[in-house]
Amino acid sequence: MKQPVKPSDVSIRIGQQMTLTIRSLGINGEGIGYFKKKIVFVPGALPGEVVHAEITEVKDKYAAGRLLRVIERSQARTTPPCPVYESCGGCSLQHLDYQAQLLSKKELVVQSFQKYAGLQQPPVADTIGMDNPWGYRNKAQFQVGSKEGRLIAGLYQAGSHELVELQDCQIQHEATTAMVDAAKEVIEKLGIPIYDERKRKGIIRTIVARVAFATGETQLTLITATTEIPREKELILELRYRLPSLVSIVQNVNPQKTSLIFGDTTKVLWGKPTIAEKLGSLSFDLSARAFFQLNPEQTVKLYDQVKKAAGLTGTERVLDLYCGTGTIGLWLAPDAKEVRGIELIPEAVEDARRNAERNQISSASFHVGRAEVLMPKWAKEGIQADVVVVDPPRTGLEPALINALLQVKPQRIVYVSCNPSTLAKDVNRLLASYELQSVQPLDMFPHTPHVECIVLLTLRV
Repeated sequence: MKQPVKPSDVSIRIGQQMTLTIRSLGINGEGIGYFKKKIVFVPGALPGEVVHAEITEVKDKYAAGRLLRVIERSQARTTPPCPVYESCGGCSLQHLDYQAQLLSKKELVVQSFQKYAGLQQPPVADTIGMDNPWGYRNKAQFQVGSKEGRLIAGLYQAGSHELVELQDCQIQHEATTAMVDAAKEVIEKLGIPIYDERKRKGIIRTIVARVAFATGETQLTLITATTEIPREKELILELRYRLPSLVSIVQNVNPQKTSLIFGDTTKVLWGKPTIAEKLGSLSFDLSARAFFQLNPEQTVKLYDQVKKAAGLTGTERVLDLYCGTGTIGLWLAPDAKEVRGIELIPEAVEDARRNAERNQISSASFHVGRAEVLMPKWAKEGIQADVVVVDPPRTGLEPALINALLQVKPQRIVYVSCNPSTLAKDVNRLLASYELQSVQPLDMFPHTPHVECIVLLTLRV
């Protein structure tokens, strides 16, 4: 009797060429095909296409290939408008029509729940997209380097140390592009040395440009390897002249040999230490290092979906876990009796408290600590949560926190996630006591494979 071929038995070698039918998209936007039941990832290939690929990597459970040519083309394939799309790596889905991107993100979420939560027909809604999926990023963070004797700024090519120049990034707000361009010209004109990572010499490492969508205020941050910037006064005057919307010029010092962008020391060179931004009726002061969502338009839609899932009537106590700077909790506070945020990072909690004070929201409080400790402690003291909102990092919920949720048993859990796989795994554990009511995907970052989800779980009766 002939034995079935196991994935590990399939012989694939590097350099081998093959024709594949692409079935779906992976979590990084790559096409997924199969060669004798072994999964093969092909970046640039789209579902429904037949492609010719060359194998570049072979592992036990999968192989990866380089797209050589498309034999049968998807109707959803489109020409990327970005001239450096192939080399940059910042986006990986510009070659896919936007409506098809939204469909593929929904399908990715469906597959995650099928695979990791054992739900064959999970209640996944259509992905909420953008009317105009361009120019949505409010912050540019570009490394600087030298090419043919001139200063360039951009991103490192994936898997390499090759700096790709971004002169006009289509997903960046036009104000951030103007700021980066002006900074490059002024730095070059004044002869301020750029940092050479190999020699560990020079001054300017990174240009960070941020715009407040609601107010139009802009902030430019220069990351330097030294505390002193030569011709600093001329630098400030030139930048102010070229960029009338600037209200803040900041220097951050990072002398370390590290992949981290920011160092520990930040000082204001000119103007205010913060820029003013709004989300709906909430207002925020953003310092150079303050976290803020990169796509304000979709953030409002995201928070509205959280509010819808929470189903608040004004009588509920809400716990906002992994609360960060408190934006979700403050968004919910007007419709809740009380909001309590929990966060491990003290600086974020301080920001959250300032944000509450700035917006005159007295019903929200923010606490430093571990949610799996504070939530059961409060429950024992009679402070029971009606609604718990969780917005964890990509790694998902800590097992101890899932256990605490199953112990405390709030009526509703609203889970905000940027990783469908860890989301589905965590939901699978919570199904011991909860019903999955809805899964709402939302596109925070068009033309990238990232998808945000808002999940509602209700306590079983």
